[in-house]
Amino acid sequence: MNLDENHARPIVSVDLAIFALSQAGLEVLLIRRSAEPFARQWALPSGWIHVDEDLDIETTARRVLTEKTGIETPYLEQLQTIGNATRDPRGWTVSVVYVALISADDVRSREEYSADFAWWPVRGDTTEVAVAFDHADIVRAALTRIRNKVEYSTLPVHLLPAAFTLSELQSVYEQILGRRIDKSAFRKRMAEADFVEPIQGEMRRASNRPAQIYRLKSGGTTMFFDRTI
Repeated sequence: MNLDENHARPIVSVDLAIFALSQAGLEVLLIRRSAEPFARQWALPSGWIHVDEDLDIETTARRVLTEKTGIETPYLEQLQTIGNATRDPRGWTVSVVYVALISADDVRSREEYSADFAWWPVRGDTTEVAVAFDHADIVRAALTRIRNKVEYSTLPVHLLPAAFTLSELQSVYEQILGRRIDKSAFRKRMAEADFVEPIQGEMRRASNRPAQIYRLKSGGTTMFFDRTI
């Protein structure tokens, strides 16, 4: 069947919920829109599908991520697909939503972004600032996915710099989950997962004694535990 003018085409885009970790906690990258609808309001970064360039929807997501942040991420996950006639005043829209995690090494300083890009702190299940469209719902869904996965996976390592201590890794878990984790149980779980390795001869000064510095093993991907943290 050929498509013609009798078959209306919805607007199709990719929305990105991009998270990073700062000293203040988990943050999400927002962009101030330059045009209507919702001109001058904050929103998640998004982009159109380039049908002559993008091989698939993940290619689109990675291209948009690079265009918006200038970097690539080791962690990009499709979250959901949203489509209806009311989420965008311009008409029937479909959005494929991805979650991206950016390490502390890759986050650009605020000075490198224009005034229309900003990292906004996450408070509970939302941001400190109102966002356009249905992006508050997307942020909420993304945070739920991240927090659920943190309970049973090595996901937080993607938010850390390339070199880190086990205490720093545990701190990321605790910040995302919003609760304390028993130190001995945590280290046992990390040892069982066997996804990080010590950097020989690399230590970092700690309060009591030097702490061993670790890194993600070569080719390391997100691993899943057989039980929650």
